Amino acid sequence: MKHFQISSPLILEARKESDWDGNFLLVPIAAPKNNTPEKPGKKIGDTLLLTGEETQLLISLGMTEKISRKTIRKAGEATAKWLIAHQASKVGLRATAFDDFGIKNALDAFCEGLLLGAFSFDLHKAKRDDIERVNVHLLADRDISRLQERITRVTAIVDGVNLARELSHEPPNVIIPVSLVERVQTLASETGLKCTVFGEKELTEMGAGAILSVGLGSKTPSQMIILEHLGHGARAEEPPVVVVGKAITFDTGGYSLKDTKGIVGMKFDKSGGMVVLGIMKAVAALNLPIPVIGIVAAAENMISAEAYRPNDIIRSLSGKTIEIISTDAEGRMVLADALTYASTELKPRAIIDLATLTGGVLVALGKVRAGLMSTDEGLAEALSAAGERTDERLWPLPLDDEYFLLIKGNDSDLKNSAGIPLASSIVGGTFLKQFVMNDIPWAHLDIAGTATIKKTIIGPRKSTGFGVRLILDYLEGL
Repeated sequence: MKHFQISSPLILEARKESDWDGNFLLVPIAAPKNNTPEKPGKKIGDTLLLTGEETQLLISLGMTEKISRKTIRKAGEATAKWLIAHQASKVGLRATAFDDFGIKNALDAFCEGLLLGAFSFDLHKAKRDDIERVNVHLLADRDISRLQERITRVTAIVDGVNLARELSHEPPNVIIPVSLVERVQTLASETGLKCTVFGEKELTEMGAGAILSVGLGSKTPSQMIILEHLGHGARAEEPPVVVVGKAITFDTGGYSLKDTKGIVGMKFDKSGGMVVLGIMKAVAALNLPIPVIGIVAAAENMISAEAYRPNDIIRSLSGKTIEIISTDAEGRMVLADALTYASTELKPRAIIDLATLTGGVLVALGKVRAGLMSTDEGLAEALSAAGERTDERLWPLPLDDEYFLLIKGNDSDLKNSAGIPLASSIVGGTFLKQFVMNDIPWAHLDIAGTATIKKTIIGPRKSTGFGVRLILDYLEGL
């Protein structure tokens, strides 16, 4: 089975304009102040097809004063959906089309939008849509190879995003920890990444009791999956950046059982780990010079006679003991051992974890920004800046020492939950902080609010792949 089963129906390619013979041109424009029949509407992504000597699809970027990379990306997404719906097979976009707007890397943002907008998940439908491939040709009369390099980079990044989205959407009867291992091993063999898997035997021998405890109620034991990009040249000798992802393939809440409303959609509780896989796929495709290691901490949180319980005391890989207050605070358990392994065995320059960790971050920040907690000001600032550039925005939350009092243990070193609804996102970050050793710079991204989106109350919940573009922007800047 391939690691990536959905092939994009939209392909980008650089072409010499003088040799192009496509159907029509894409022409981005600022929205008119007043609606006119010769222009598209004011809404970002509104379109109008004009026929004549040169057929053009006019695309609204919104009002002039509000045009940004974000609005240009959104216009690209809407354009992709229009092109696919209208079965446009071969269209052109001049490489200079965005020059007059004064927005840095506007063309790249629009191309990102095209590829993001072309994604859909229909693998499990009896009748899948028969979509004609759309070829979007970026047109120029010189520097064609440079233009193609830009397209290749954007495609590599968005392929990573769409891999994360695809895997996040896969149902829990398809993706369980062991089948996830198989997917990742295939990904590694196809991309040249080094893959190491710690299964039940290895985790037991290591003493990784925290991650193992979460999977006790499942027929499938927990897995810790490690992907390594070695880097190249002189920079290959630098310490690696480690990205860690929570991958709960399905979360019932365990004996702290979720209600019937809360349990639906828990296949998306693996989103952080799938983002790590998307990052690693893109890192390999971009062949970044620095070493990067991805760790996916995978488990299925189920209920059975063997499942872990409230009041159990678990010994983690770090040696610290954890009393279980809530079996639904399982993500921090799998991450605890992954963070310990990363900081003690991999000697990284920085560790960044991504997790759908707490509902509290959704209450605090909604679906606009992810929560950021960090022990290193420079790392936090770099990630925040990357978030602003990519529109995967973050908001800093504190990690004051006093928050630890909420999870200080009585019969154990610490508890996995405060047990009361106070500062839940910060408490989650404070818990994770205890497992990052050796003063290594660390950042935690709580993506519980931003990992998925629903456009309407009754509409489908969709994966965003939030974090892939942000982390890649950060890595490329190192």
